[in-house]
Amino acid sequence: MSGLAEIALHMGYKVSGSDGVESKTTHKLQDSGIQVHIGHNKQNVKEANLVVYTAAIKKDNPELVEANNQNIKVMERSEFLGELTKLYSDTIGICGTHGKTTTTSMVSQCFLEADKDPSIQVGADFRAINGNYRIGKSPFFIIESCEYVESFLQFHPKSVILLNIEEDHLDYFRDIEHIKSAFKKFVNLVPQDGVTVFNADDPKCIEVTNELQCKKISFGINNKDADWLAKDIVLNPTGFYSYTATNGKEEIPVNLSVPGYHNVLNSLATIAIAKYYEIDNKAIIKSLTDFSGASRRFEYKGMVNGARVFDDYAHHPTEIKATIKSATELPHEKILVVFQPHTYSRTKSLWNEFLSAFNDADETLLLDIYAAREVFDGETTSEKLAEAINCETHNCKYIDSFENCVKYIKDNIKENDIVLTIGAGTVTKISDMLVE
Repeated sequence: MSGLAEIALHMGYKVSGSDGVESKTTHKLQDSGIQVHIGHNKQNVKEANLVVYTAAIKKDNPELVEANNQNIKVMERSEFLGELTKLYSDTIGICGTHGKTTTTSMVSQCFLEADKDPSIQVGADFRAINGNYRIGKSPFFIIESCEYVESFLQFHPKSVILLNIEEDHLDYFRDIEHIKSAFKKFVNLVPQDGVTVFNADDPKCIEVTNELQCKKISFGINNKDADWLAKDIVLNPTGFYSYTATNGKEEIPVNLSVPGYHNVLNSLATIAIAKYYEIDNKAIIKSLTDFSGASRRFEYKGMVNGARVFDDYAHHPTEIKATIKSATELPHEKILVVFQPHTYSRTKSLWNEFLSAFNDADETLLLDIYAAREVFDGETTSEKLAEAINCETHNCKYIDSFENCVKYIKDNIKENDIVLTIGAGTVTKISDMLVE
């Protein structure tokens, strides 16, 4: 939302907005000249010709209600972004259950290094553009494409990267078949003269791209039939991976500067799309070497008691496992994880998967569930989840407040340990409180 607000401002429109709480993001918008109201009030929309809202906003929101009462045009965020994609002849949409933000940022860095002058819209602050959006003058528009409520179906992509497909957002999707159908609709938006780059290691990705009429390029580690393969994968003493990308005709050496085995696949997807757009190997190699991640993606925050503190947006069990696995590959004594579950529906629907998600952590602290767009369902709590996890690993504690969590960590963490704060809500405040 913030990136779209700044894009609209840059296009010459008068822009205002509202949010529930103050944050670095709202302050940045205010510094840009955008009026930001804290709290939602019907008076906030009285001068608007168009009201753009996110899918997280409920229909009884007073500003949305007032806009409808006053016959002010309203548009969901994805529809507005979809309108923007019409302005570009070559929109590149990056989709998948996991890895969208990182891969969107990787692709963006590669296009910037190649002087392609892309416009960019990504779901986190990205150092290379000092924010979450960039306005270029070329036909290229690189966008993170989220499947929640099938919002990405509003876009008009010329090319797509499909990273993976798993169960998530089950407050909207009925089941995995419903999720696959959404991704299939999205990749089918690609015109015949476009391209879909997909993960050949994921059977669901193969399934939804099977009947596409556009050009298809696959990437993978385990599927030897993939067009682009990662071979000779080595974990360096720094905790980062090196490998060689090959399409059977040429080989590209890759040295990553972000941790995690999953980033081998993310970077391989980046190489596949970059080669399609005829970006030279020198720019690809340099961009992937220089890429140091997006905010809240295994982001180093500082030290406490001689222990390193990292913060990550992971909120799905698969993402949590990958993040903790990345930490185990760094030199350490003990790994302490702080997790804030995100939404009651996700916690309930993926309950069994959460039970084993923390197996690689030495100790896990669970904070109260971050409700986001939901209300308490009367049964799903972090206390119960901690009890269930302890039946598996005996290393989990429920902590009832941020302050008590910070105190516990400071009392128990030692030099050479790693602290991971994980979740899509406000858990990032814990890492800030520790480091401060």
